[in-house]
Amino acid sequence: SGAGLNNGQWHSVSLSIKRNRISVRVDSDVTSSAHASIPLQIYSGDIFYFGGCPSSGNISECNTSFGGFQGCMRLISIGNKAVDMISVQQNGFGNFSDLQIDLCGITDRCLPNYCEHGGECSQSWNSFHCNCANSGYKGPTCHYPIYEQSCEAYKHRGNTSGFYNIDSDGSGPLGPFLVYCNMTDATWTIIQHNNTNLTRVKSANRENPHTVFFKYSANLDQLQATINLADHCEQELVYYCKKSRLLDKSDGMPLSWWIGRTNETHTYWGGSLPAVQKCACGLEGSCVDSQHYCNCDADRDEWTNDTGFLSYKDHLPVTEIVITDTDRPNSEAAYKLGPLLCHGDRTFWNSASFNTESSYLHFPTFHGELSADVSFFFKTTASSGVFLENLGIQDFIRIELQSPSEVVFSFDVGNGPSEVIVQSHSSLNDNQWHYVKAERNVKEASLQIDQLPQRSHSAPPDGHIRLQLNSQLFVGGTASRQKGFLGCIRSLRLNGMALDLEERAKITPGVEPGCPGHCSSYGNLCHNGGKCREKYSGFSCDCTFSAYAGPFCKKGKHISAYFSTGTSVTYNFQEYYTLAKNSSSHASSFYADMTLTREAITFAFRTTRSPSLLLYVSSFYKEYLSVLLTRNGDLQIRYKLDSHQDPDVFSISFKSMADGQLQHVKINREEEILFVEVNQNERMKFILSSGTEFNAIKSLTLGKILENSDVDEETMKANSQGFIGCLSSVQFNHIAPLKAALHHSSSAPVIVKGRFTDSNCGTLTGADSTSSETTHSFADHSGPIDEGKPLANAIRNDSAIIGGVIAVVIFILLCITAIAIRIYKKKGLYSKNEAKGSENEDSAESALKSELSMQNTANENQKEYFF
Repeated sequence: SGAGLNNGQWHSVSLSIKRNRISVRVDSDVTSSAHASIPLQIYSGDIFYFGGCPSSGNISECNTSFGGFQGCMRLISIGNKAVDMISVQQNGFGNFSDLQIDLCGITDRCLPNYCEHGGECSQSWNSFHCNCANSGYKGPTCHYPIYEQSCEAYKHRGNTSGFYNIDSDGSGPLGPFLVYCNMTDATWTIIQHNNTNLTRVKSANRENPHTVFFKYSANLDQLQATINLADHCEQELVYYCKKSRLLDKSDGMPLSWWIGRTNETHTYWGGSLPAVQKCACGLEGSCVDSQHYCNCDADRDEWTNDTGFLSYKDHLPVTEIVITDTDRPNSEAAYKLGPLLCHGDRTFWNSASFNTESSYLHFPTFHGELSADVSFFFKTTASSGVFLENLGIQDFIRIELQSPSEVVFSFDVGNGPSEVIVQSHSSLNDNQWHYVKAERNVKEASLQIDQLPQRSHSAPPDGHIRLQLNSQLFVGGTASRQKGFLGCIRSLRLNGMALDLEERAKITPGVEPGCPGHCSSYGNLCHNGGKCREKYSGFSCDCTFSAYAGPFCKKGKHISAYFSTGTSVTYNFQEYYTLAKNSSSHASSFYADMTLTREAITFAFRTTRSPSLLLYVSSFYKEYLSVLLTRNGDLQIRYKLDSHQDPDVFSISFKSMADGQLQHVKINREEEILFVEVNQNERMKFILSSGTEFNAIKSLTLGKILENSDVDEETMKANSQGFIGCLSSVQFNHIAPLKAALHHSSSAPVIVKGRFTDSNCGTLTGADSTSSETTHSFADHSGPIDEGKPLANAIRNDSAIIGGVIAVVIFILLCITAIAIRIYKKKGLYSKNEAKGSENEDSAESALKSELSMQNTANENQKEYFF
């Protein structure tokens, strides 16, 4: 019975023997007590031995393979009668040897319990241990959080959207909680509550108000810490009303209100400002009745609303809504409160630049801490300097860069000076961001730099516990005039508390708020051709010219487009100069830097036409690359990297690739070696003979080449009708021409000619995809019929035309009929739906939307219709 009983804590043991039944219970735990029945009866003797057998004499009944007990016993009772240990000590009752009576020689190292955040304490003879399982913290004393402080911090690590635990106060007393992180440019934190449905309210008055409370997935202290960290927070409050006022104009008393985090009553509504008893329309001057500051206060017998976002952080989140004015005839209200939304982490990028060795920032210190943790990021080009220092009368802590590759954490808590050193294999003064985490607790001192192994120094078992510091904290320098730090420090946190470096820097000579150059350290987080854009607080990835999306341009996005006859999309790699238009020889000098020795090309296509030109890359040196389908549907790649030689031609023939199925192609060239992969089949290898350099590349064309080009006869045949069908996920190195043409045509160097439309054709596969799109996507009937196709195809195409015309005519007739019926029955529909809306309470939101729709229909009574 029992478990882990050698942890240095007191445990109770109950042994019961009655005739042939034995029971053992430890720590009064009924569930783990042990029982056994034996085939004979047991009778107790006259002598009980505790802790072992006497050393003198040979008592066979007391032989045991175990050693004697080492530890403490107390509250001994036999037969429900307590044993008087003082009488034993006085030899009046029993005897003893090698025993200390009336004291316990084991030091209780778990009282007080130095395990933080609910960690379970256990001990050996010399020390204690903390079990941090399921606490959300780690370290010898369960002090350091295992979760990041915000969604912004998770995004910085390269995480994408999803559910995450965040710990807003770090190693502080508040525990972690679950949120949803929407990793966009702003990085939104979404915190849900228990009532997100649209709720309708009737029969409420001041004596019997309708009151609703909102409970969030975090407590109010956790919410406040999250809100304080954020750059901006907001919460949408949707409020519909029909003969239900928010404010009684006669006495100025509110009829409905909401309560925020601090239990204060607020009478401003979504889109308005604090301390202004108005709604959004009151600020904008757009209320339905100009005599009122809210739409609802017009008190009209029809649905209207006062809806908007509450964004004053000190009042968020909404914890309660009270509604009173819905007890009059035909009076009703409905409300819906959205989740708490916060974006940014104003402390994560909070930073300062130290420009002189004598400059520093100073902050109030912390006193009497059992644990002291410090974490921050730094970047520098200097070889040494003090990051921070805190001095006491005898105690101190200091973190400094002692050499380009060495960081030292030194401290003294009364046991004499000690230090922990981390040596990096590479220089830390490379002007890149590096992470430092130092902690001193009653068990040890530790230091970690970036992802290097953590170094630690054990504290003496009976040494000083508390860190007595009574001076100011110096950041970026020291009070003792040692060499200060030159460079940038950001996101400085002490015991979970973020220090505002920027505010102090604004009033400190030699220190400037903010740090430039985030892209120099984090630009590698932007993938697939995404460009890192520097921001005052951090960075963002611009995916404009990448075939991918998401915060780091890693989220695959099947961008597809349908090409009609004659459609051409041309992506110019560089802007044309006036001189370049007249002389290709002069142009080559401008574009000498656009020489390629390798290409990585991926795309997918679907067509029923051959021959077809899929992709064409031109050069100012009359060099080119063309990818086409031959007349029999083979994929053909033609490289001409020497204007004086014929092109290298490579054909891949599995089956006809002009079968209307989605085909995936990957082309990779490394100098003279060419690799081709089709539909994830085995990669094929070819060798180029016409050269290795693609010089002065000019443009990439999809569809049809419209300008005069010096290409071979086969390419010209394929270009005669261009490409008709679907192209998807086209990427040339880091260029995404389809994405640029569809979504950034005004800013991207793209020229589009002909019919070019966005499509989902690249996401459909198999037979269903061809049947659903062949009619409108792959048969452009304005062009010539391919003689190589069976007659059945032509019949099918003609049928498609006839069917399409009939469908359009029927659709137009149905629309006219529906409009006529709507006008004829509009009054009846309105009254009917008015009654129906009050009966169907199971779907409040749908019913309300239906009523609003019918209300709009009724309001159209005065309108005229022209057919």
